[in-house]
Amino acid sequence: MRILLATDWNSGRGGAEALALWLRDGLEAAGDSVRLLTSSAGSAGDGRAEYVAYGSERRAAQALLQLVNPFAVARARQVVREFAPDVALVNMFAQQLSPAFLHALGDVPIVLSVSDFKCVCPIGTKLLRDGSLCRQRAGLVCLTSGCVGSLHWLRDRPRYALMRSGVRRVARIVACSDWICRALVADGIPAEVVMLPVPPPGPSYRRAPAATPTLLFCGRLDVEKGVALLLRAFARVRAQSADARLRIVGRGPQRAALERLARELGSEAAVTFTGWLEPAQVEAELARAWALVAPSLLAEPLGLVAPEAIVRSVPVIASAHGGFGETVSDGRTGLLFPNGDENALTEQLLRVVRGAAFADHTIEPALVAAAADRHALGRYVGRMRALSRDVIASA
Repeated sequence: MRILLATDWNSGRGGAEALALWLRDGLEAAGDSVRLLTSSAGSAGDGRAEYVAYGSERRAAQALLQLVNPFAVARARQVVREFAPDVALVNMFAQQLSPAFLHALGDVPIVLSVSDFKCVCPIGTKLLRDGSLCRQRAGLVCLTSGCVGSLHWLRDRPRYALMRSGVRRVARIVACSDWICRALVADGIPAEVVMLPVPPPGPSYRRAPAATPTLLFCGRLDVEKGVALLLRAFARVRAQSADARLRIVGRGPQRAALERLARELGSEAAVTFTGWLEPAQVEAELARAWALVAPSLLAEPLGLVAPEAIVRSVPVIASAHGGFGETVSDGRTGLLFPNGDENALTEQLLRVVRGAAFADHTIEPALVAAAADRHALGRYVGRMRALSRDVIASA
């Protein structure tokens, strides 16, 4: 098959960007001819994208480009003309490529992968301003609740009309979790679930938990990830277990504020901010951690960080609503707590630190193997190839 992969490419290079390259490698290994189209906002597919459209993460530029990105439209038409793809596998498009990109693919059948809330939420998190989960359908309520300003809301009227019309011409829509699938269906968007893959442990990975209680956060340092909540809960843990340590891996706009909060809480000596790390370095952090903590305030669409830890036999303490509730089995592969609940998070942290839960700091091998099979790259590539063949045959 001739397959076009298309996705936004953020400068932070997170799970979505890694997934695009894993999928490309898997498709090519299966014998498919693949081209990557992405934006210039990040690394342009780490230099592997054959087609690059101008994109920006600056708000002023996005105000117009998120409605219609003429550069992405031109690149879409170019790839259709030059490569003549049998199918387009599209992931993120709303932030940089724009909804107009879907229309520019013409008669090429599209499989759209949805791994966030952007199709049904203008701020992409389904979080209200007080940090609670939004359970209402997008519309005027986004303005009246203060989630977006009046100019943003007015700009989004034609944007979401174009997005909905683009989504309607998509042949198949796959969601990364049951939670996202239900959110899409509730908004009138038919979808099915295809579980995302995670990389297996590296050949040199060896589980070696630290001698003292060590908790680990890995992710973007942004409000919705709940790191401030974690720091407050950890300070309470430290009052009862002075040897506990917290390591925070990642970067983001909240780092300075979070470092300041750690100082204010008197936890500075026990909390380490490592910044961004290479994958091999993250594995080393996971190898030593007693548990990975994923305290997101939002209902994570999936949260790849949890299965990445589980397939490395690291228990996960995570917020229950969203994808974490689907990938973490409470009491078996980790511990769950209600999103945003500081008392409940503190209690779960203490259970691990005191050895009341996961006393050996590992997960049963059978559960690790089951998670590895569920999130295997080969399984995911096979499913996406089957979907591609189906939509080509139906075109």
